[in-house]
Amino acid sequence: MRRSVIEYVESKQMRTDIADFRTGDTVRVHWKVKEGDKERVQPFEGIVIRKTKGQNRATFTVRKISYGVGVERIFPLHSPRYEKIEVLTHGNVHRNRLFFLRKLKGKASRVATQDELEVERKAPSAPKTLEAAKDAASPTSEAAANEPAPAPKPKKSKAAVAPARE
Repeated sequence: MRRSVIEYVESKQMRTDIADFRTGDTVRVHWKVKEGDKERVQPFEGIVIRKTKGQNRATFTVRKISYGVGVERIFPLHSPRYEKIEVLTHGNVHRNRLFFLRKLKGKASRVATQDELEVERKAPSAPKTLEAAKDAASPTSEAAANEPAPAPKPKKSKAAVAPARE
């Protein structure tokens, strides 16, 4: 009985508008900061290096470089203190915790994004029309029949490449 009461209270505190992000993603957390009697929203942008599980106790750690100094901040996932979490880029990582980024500097500390990898892997685009597809598939097209085959280039010998000594 006691366990179900705790689960009920915790379920009431859970947020439902959480953005779908993983470790390695670059996020911008809009955190509400209270200064005196005023409240304002301050964004904190960086790479998610850790994400812990747990119902309402789940947290995530965001790391950024500010004026040459590494800054990490741990945010509660279900906290009412943040306004929203924006996912800027999806990182392509194969680890759950990216603590090795703490030791890296400069370009070495960058995480490859999924968008960059998709562009590298992208195959040549298919022809848009059916006629263009037929022309590309046929080995004896009109353009290939009219042009003569290129002649092979002669191989250069080492004597021709090396300068002569006097």
